[in-house]
Amino acid sequence: MKKNMGNADRIIRIIIAATIALLYFNNIITGTLGIILMVFAAVFVLTSLISFCPLYTLFGWNSCSTKSRDLVK
Repeated sequence: MKKNMGNADRIIRIIIAATIALLYFNNIITGTLGIILMVFAAVFVLTSLISFCPLYTLFGWNSCSTKSRDLVK
């Protein structure tokens, strides 16, 4: 599996996931919306950890530099 996410993209996703988790655990977002957003946050963290986003593959996007992409091959 080739990397297709750059460092900036990964950091942004982790910040968004942390913000969603903070809002959820402080009961600012609750109910069904809270659960759905927590699932998105979990997906953001998972894709950030493995540096691969399946949606990027579908759309042909790549935010990873060629230098770090070649190291993973």
